[in-house]
Amino acid sequence: MTLAVKRMTIYPLSFPLGRKVSHATSERAVSEPIVVAVELMNGAVGYGETLPREYVTGETNASVIELLQGEFARELLAFSPRSFPEALEAIDALPSIDEGGMNCSAARACVELALLDAVLRSGNRSLDSVVGWLGDPRLGTPGSARTARFSMVLASDSIESNVRSARLAKWAGFRNFKLKVGMSDDDARVESIVRVIGRLLSRGKATLRLDANGVWDVEQAVEFLNRWRHLPLSGIEQPLPRSKDRDLVELKKRCDVPVFHDESLSTIEDAERLYELGVADGFNIRVSKCGGLLAALKLASFAIKRNIQTQLGCMVGETSLLSAAGVRFIQMTPGVRFCEGSFGPLLSRHDIAQKRVRFTWAGSLPKLHERGLGVDVSSELLLQLTKGKPIVIEL
Repeated sequence: MTLAVKRMTIYPLSFPLGRKVSHATSERAVSEPIVVAVELMNGAVGYGETLPREYVTGETNASVIELLQGEFARELLAFSPRSFPEALEAIDALPSIDEGGMNCSAARACVELALLDAVLRSGNRSLDSVVGWLGDPRLGTPGSARTARFSMVLASDSIESNVRSARLAKWAGFRNFKLKVGMSDDDARVESIVRVIGRLLSRGKATLRLDANGVWDVEQAVEFLNRWRHLPLSGIEQPLPRSKDRDLVELKKRCDVPVFHDESLSTIEDAERLYELGVADGFNIRVSKCGGLLAALKLASFAIKRNIQTQLGCMVGETSLLSAAGVRFIQMTPGVRFCEGSFGPLLSRHDIAQKRVRFTWAGSLPKLHERGLGVDVSSELLLQLTKGKPIVIEL
């Protein structure tokens, strides 16, 4: 029986966030995910989601939609595997570089997720059968599900708001915190959070990591990190711009804070480049920017083999669909150091899932059902949040 694709539908969504989220290079109060539905000839339907960020992969919502209607529609037209392994091979072969030579990881992600969801549902298979095909025996359930806890990300331009969020999170049992820096008031921002969780930090009962979103140069990074060297920081995320990755060699010589790569990492080629530079302490793996779940698991496998720390990242404003893909990543990947995402109604009251995906007490993982990516999409909610009309492509 063929697993050919009958139809692809593109849903450009738009909905307000419950609060503004800010960091050094961006702020947003509205989320605009792109959701793709893929229907197979046998009737199975799968869903995928992406949130393009131009400052990460160079993609925009407009460029992703254009690629979906063109290059990826042609990929789906040629998709006609006759077995589950053939389907995985075809999904894995989806391009992460477009025909013009540009990164298209975000566009790839929603197509990969939708196909994976549809194929798994069609064969009533679990994700363990996927990681078995990947061939790394270290991947697979339970992964990090028994030990992983989601972090509280402090991403407001208001110090008072960050302090309030940190206090509430501490009372709710959270013990991993990430603070956005790279602002004009960084010293005050860091000190204010240390006042809230300092006792836990000093006793090794909590972690604090910082994220500069690539706005520092080497001298600024050295100055700030050495100024805060008395703090038990678990890491600094993206201290320098992606274009200055080679300068990380100098930074590593002058500071001993572990460096986690975010904007600098979206493909396996990026991972290889950072590893060869000798600066790969940790990878922030976000399913959307890294090309999908299979691609993310491949990056995790690369990292595990080389003793590089892994962190699950998320996209601000993602729906339960992308959050579920993140949870699946945790369930399949051992040793995940930090986790972000699954904020659910804490960040927005809007979603497309029949049952929302959100972390529970102390950042514990939400439970997913066994079908596909683990979440059922509501067609009614999906249409309500679609900006304009869905784009239907018959194949």
